Amino acid sequence: MPSYKLTYFDFSGGRGEPIRIAFHAAGIEFEDNRISFPEFAEMRASSRFNSVPVLYIDGAQVTQSNAISRFVGKLAGLYPEDDLQALYCDEVLGAVEDLNHYVVRTFGLQGEELKQARENLADGWLSTYLKGFDDLLSRGGGEYFADNQLTIADLKVLVQVNSVASGHLDHIPTDIVQRLAPSLLEHQKRVQNHPLVTAYYESLST
Repeated sequence: MPSYKLTYFDFSGGRGEPIRIAFHAAGIEFEDNRISFPEFAEMRASSRFNSVPVLYIDGAQVTQSNAISRFVGKLAGLYPEDDLQALYCDEVLGAVEDLNHYVVRTFGLQGEELKQARENLADGWLSTYLKGFDDLLSRGGGEYFADNQLTIADLKVLVQVNSVASGHLDHIPTDIVQRLAPSLLEHQKRVQNHPLVTAYYESLST
């Protein structure tokens, strides 16, 4: 069995969380290397693309969150074997990553500049992507995005919806998901209550 070490920020959420859940679902031991932002600044240059998450497999570095998510998702049975369903899963993974890039562009802004950027985000790309995710969920049957079961795509959307609806993003209306894509809130509850997901979070408190 290879040794796995996942390096990502020390919080629940973001690009690393779906990977952590999938590792736990697969029953695979891994080193959950949680780093602070100052620690990331120190290690950034040693990361291939100056970013995290980074997965080390027997010490060899692998980057790109979607590639890692697919890899660990396959180990956990959370990635479709059917080619078309895998395509559906990949479409969701890519769309979440695209949205993340627009959100990250607003980080570090302050005051009126942040307010204007976040309002533009809410009225523009965020609305576009939320409606798009709603369409993709409907295509998948309304409960999951692909394969009629939990996949890594559902975990990635869960993290994204949690972030948008949490109120942690200043100037993003907390009811935007409810207004534009209420099915995503039902999906959020469904995924959060899935036994594989609840087992992961229960493991953090033991």
